Amino acid sequence: MEYRNIAIIAHVDHGKTTLVDGLLKQTLKLGHGQEIAERQMDSNALEKERGITILAKNTAVEYGGVKINIVDTPGHADFGGEVERVLGMVDGCLLLVDAAEGPMPQTRFVLRKAIELGLKPIVVINKIDRQDARPEEVVNLTFDLMAELGASDDQLDFPILYAIAREGKAFRNIEAPQDDMHELFETVLEHIPAPQVDLDAPFQMVVTNLDYSEYLGRIVVGRVKRGKVKRGEFVNLMHKDGTMTKVRVTQPFTHFGLARIEADEVGAGDIVALAGIEDAQIGETVADLADPEALPIITVDEPTVSMTFQPNTSPFAGKEGKYVTSRHLNDRLKKEVQTNVSLRVEELRPDEFKVSGRGELHLSILLETMRREGYEVQVGAPQVIMRDIDGEKHEPFEHLVIDVPEQFSSNVIGVLSSRKGQMVNMEPQGTRVRVEFKIPSRALFGFRTQFLSMTQGEGIMSHVFDGYAPYAGDLKTRQNGSLVSMESGSAYAYSIWKLQDRGSFFITPATEVYVGMIVGENSREQDLNVNVCKNKKLTNVRSSGADDALTLTPVRKLTLEDALEYIGDDELVEITPTSIRLRKKILEPNMRK
Repeated sequence: MEYRNIAIIAHVDHGKTTLVDGLLKQTLKLGHGQEIAERQMDSNALEKERGITILAKNTAVEYGGVKINIVDTPGHADFGGEVERVLGMVDGCLLLVDAAEGPMPQTRFVLRKAIELGLKPIVVINKIDRQDARPEEVVNLTFDLMAELGASDDQLDFPILYAIAREGKAFRNIEAPQDDMHELFETVLEHIPAPQVDLDAPFQMVVTNLDYSEYLGRIVVGRVKRGKVKRGEFVNLMHKDGTMTKVRVTQPFTHFGLARIEADEVGAGDIVALAGIEDAQIGETVADLADPEALPIITVDEPTVSMTFQPNTSPFAGKEGKYVTSRHLNDRLKKEVQTNVSLRVEELRPDEFKVSGRGELHLSILLETMRREGYEVQVGAPQVIMRDIDGEKHEPFEHLVIDVPEQFSSNVIGVLSSRKGQMVNMEPQGTRVRVEFKIPSRALFGFRTQFLSMTQGEGIMSHVFDGYAPYAGDLKTRQNGSLVSMESGSAYAYSIWKLQDRGSFFITPATEVYVGMIVGENSREQDLNVNVCKNKKLTNVRSSGADDALTLTPVRKLTLEDALEYIGDDELVEITPTSIRLRKKILEPNMRK
């Protein structure tokens, strides 16, 4: 059988997952009994809620007698580890670009990786039905970006298609739109090279993804480089340290549509899954028993942000979660490192772990997954990972692109400059302005909330890791102190109402609080200890209902990301399956002084 292996790469929200839906709908006649839901590839609950792709996944379709393996990749740079390891499985890519937004920071990030690997791109300009679409201009911008990233002449000679992925349409000529995607399939068959297949050579495959099944145990996913393997055959698993283990392939699978299909034998060129290889890690090679030969190990960019994880030690510890000890936490983090390639875990003390990842989103998705599984954990403020280069301190910098209505631009530029940002480009686009900055990663902690309120919710910002540069100096990102509870008990509306002019609250009346818990943000710079557990004293002169009309300002509901961005160095976020609380590291007010 002939194969084509392609990845779909793009910036967040440019329509990768929707395009895959369209490709699946048109090739899987429903006779296969596979119903296609919307954004079918985002199978994880968090992906469905947020509308983002976190894990790279693969599917396969058949067109004109050729099997096309398609890998849907994440667009966020925080999940860049997913993108990097997956691009090694394919021979070409569909680069999806929004017809109005044009190439964005993450487009640049994934495209650079694809060009370095020599992949052949096909450019798909999506969402051409938008009112502000500018397809011709976007094609030119994409060409310029590829040239800037050092694409070869062969890569620069890319075919261009125009698409409305939501309606399942893609066509070559913008003047002659088609009602389906057959022109896209034909372009893939013409322009993406078929994999080099040698079925008689010794078997060899590198593990690029891991999965787990209740019945079969660990399943390894990857592309067979050469040779073939049968059910029940013994193979060598070649570890990163050079040792080898003899293992038996209990069941090979191939992919079709959304299903894994059991096969008796799988061979070179196909993206397959093998069950029975228990101790495999990502990047290791599964090779022939008689003639084992290792493939190069996959390398992934290093983490740039770290946080400390500890078991919950607050007065409310153990009330809401199922897994509360440091042993539970240690086991869970060890398990995560096996599949999450760009994560690093280091034990600082028996009950404290330093967890490093590619960005705040990367770590907050891990925390959100853990709390849903029933873990209780407390984490410190995110810190960037500094490096010593030639005896000088360097820190990570981001390439930031903001798109704001014109009237807010000067304000936003002012704040970013005060956070050590350097403006590198600015272009007006109708009533909006697009500004690009090079800015220290730590300067963006806590900026998103401020940015949204400054632009009245109309600003769009996205950023991608740009590299290490000399340390930019001290930086103050938080202007206000915290309101800290000095009593334990239940919060009263009366005391919150009395304290409203002191700052904004994160808690509602009747919330249980403890000493040292952060209940709001002070309107001044220092922290302020407050008592929210005091009710109004009633006397026989004052009837209980005389002044019931307490008007409370709406509270600021903090999401997990907001909480991580808000806390200072002496504060922690307490995360349990049902609550997210903020607290001081030292709870007792007198000890804190």
